[in-house]
Amino acid sequence: MTAELVRGQNHPLPQVRLEVRVSAGKPVVAGATLSDENGKVPGVEWVAHPGSPTLPGLEVSKQAAADHRLAFDLGALPEAVHRVSVLLALPIGVGGPIRFGAVAAPFVAVTGLDGAEVASYTITSLDSESAVVALELYRRQGAWKVRAVGQGYAGGLAELLADQGLPQAHQLAGSINEAVAQGLARSVAAPPPRTADGERSRHAAAPALGPDQGGATPQGTPGQTGHTGHTAAPQGGSAGGPAQPDPSAVTQPAMPGAGGSVNYSHPGRQAAAPPPPPPTAPPAQPGQVAQPVAGDATGWSMDERLYNQVWGMFEDLARTTAAYRSAVDFAESRMEQELDKVLSDPRSRIGGQGDAAREAARAKHGLLVDQARAALDRDLAQLTAESEVVEPALPPAFARWDNPVWHGYRVPMEIPMALRLGDLRLPESSLLSIPMLVRLPLERGLWIDSGRVGSLDGSLADSGELRRLAMDTAVAHAARLLAVYPAGEYTVHVIDPAGSGASALAPLVQTGVLHAPPAAGAAGVNDVLARLTQRVDLVQMAIRGGAADALPPGLDTAEQLLIVNDFPHGFDDRAVTQLRYLADEGPAVGVHLMLVADREDAAAYGPLLDPLWRSLMRLTPVPDDHLADPWVGHAWTYEPSLIPPGSQVLHHVLSQVAAARRS
Repeated sequence: MTAELVRGQNHPLPQVRLEVRVSAGKPVVAGATLSDENGKVPGVEWVAHPGSPTLPGLEVSKQAAADHRLAFDLGALPEAVHRVSVLLALPIGVGGPIRFGAVAAPFVAVTGLDGAEVASYTITSLDSESAVVALELYRRQGAWKVRAVGQGYAGGLAELLADQGLPQAHQLAGSINEAVAQGLARSVAAPPPRTADGERSRHAAAPALGPDQGGATPQGTPGQTGHTGHTAAPQGGSAGGPAQPDPSAVTQPAMPGAGGSVNYSHPGRQAAAPPPPPPTAPPAQPGQVAQPVAGDATGWSMDERLYNQVWGMFEDLARTTAAYRSAVDFAESRMEQELDKVLSDPRSRIGGQGDAAREAARAKHGLLVDQARAALDRDLAQLTAESEVVEPALPPAFARWDNPVWHGYRVPMEIPMALRLGDLRLPESSLLSIPMLVRLPLERGLWIDSGRVGSLDGSLADSGELRRLAMDTAVAHAARLLAVYPAGEYTVHVIDPAGSGASALAPLVQTGVLHAPPAAGAAGVNDVLARLTQRVDLVQMAIRGGAADALPPGLDTAEQLLIVNDFPHGFDDRAVTQLRYLADEGPAVGVHLMLVADREDAAAYGPLLDPLWRSLMRLTPVPDDHLADPWVGHAWTYEPSLIPPGSQVLHHVLSQVAAARRS
């Protein structure tokens, strides 16, 4: 049973290997100090912080974040250590809050390695303090205990460390703030573990492939297509749902009954939520529909709750539409049976009796369809109301480019859990679209299809226009990826063999956010591919050897994105092989591929490139219905997320990213 501590209260620890989980609502710096029997910190080597996150027996986060997990093995601490203090501080010089009184009360919990809480503490009564000692883990008569401290310091980390007797307190506090602000403390993380059946973490979910992609099993996000990756909100070719186990591992659900409404209380959205509690709406009066609230799903943060809520909306729309279609199919089948019965009786084929029977059958059909449509409209009205509340509340990573949140954009200090790649909708609900969110980091490359696809109004754009739109789409996606990562944590490379994408690439080039100018010609193509292939090899060897922090000094540890325009023109067999290697092996070690290509242009290669296309998530520059959800297999219309005509939001966002990198 969890002990809910108050300031000064202590509690025994049943084990020495544990985690301290922090939920602060805003990015904070987490660290820990080791103290001797007199409660003093002898030197900087006794402090774990983002610039030096690992000490014997403990490890802290490498960057500021709203949620942290600090790992402790108290049995591995040196004998001279008698106390471990868990510290929280607000980062300085990044435009965020400067005192804890302006943010939600931080929540800390001590848990076992299985996630079971041992003790928890909500740090209240903070005001002007910018640093706080949250907890102490200390030895007492050979056993370890935890004490809720909550001691705040208005002078920040420097005052806190000085109070613990550290001689170099001011110098260390300055280096910690500098490391956080400049993102110096970075390393390559191992890929997420897979379970035996191939599922990812509890947040993973995946959509099914579209009919043109082999019909593979569902995988990663609402409205996404693909073969093996996972994503997070609707995407092309498939659809997803709330943060649950991978939908590809879930059996096909039974069709809802005709005329029935959707149950909006599915477990993923109504289970007890961890702190901080989600917002609540006023209770509905009898006969009224409950008013929707943004963030009413479960999750440790508002972003996670919004993400899960979008998945829930996506699943609800899929299932209520399935109920409507099932009811219509039943009505048509029943009418056909009754008409066949009338025609099978020679006495009723002619005359008034037969006409009356046919009219009665059609009337029953119309009544059933009207009832089904009324139920669908009722559910659509509820989902539309929820969408109108959720859409304005979305953070930049989840928001459309026309959302006002982009006008106040600041470079984030932590990586979001998902990214919006467009919107999904169904024919029965043309006015309601669901954000297509993809989990980060990307687990599959992207293929922006520049081939001839049908537009929303049924017309066909010419090939030149489609290629231009495809490059604009690729640039918009790349800009969004750059915008949602902390400064220096995402690097973009471009291969444009013939220079045909120069106009679309201008925003990336002019703002200086690219790693280098777009590579052109055979030499440029070979150089970029060789460097990225070598990076994949080095990181794979480091991770497999258990030495992820022992990479060459000059290696860029940021996530890498390679945009390839007009593939396969200008690529020889070696370059094609390298691209296939990057598509297959790159995502697991932080190298991602974005192809802008027409599959028909690769026909000369025969089936050689089929595995490459299947490994990528296909997106289109114009609305197209190539995605399918993992529950009932609807064909969803995918609409790309593009910059509004005449808007300066792209230049504003990329300029902020470039300025943050320079600083």
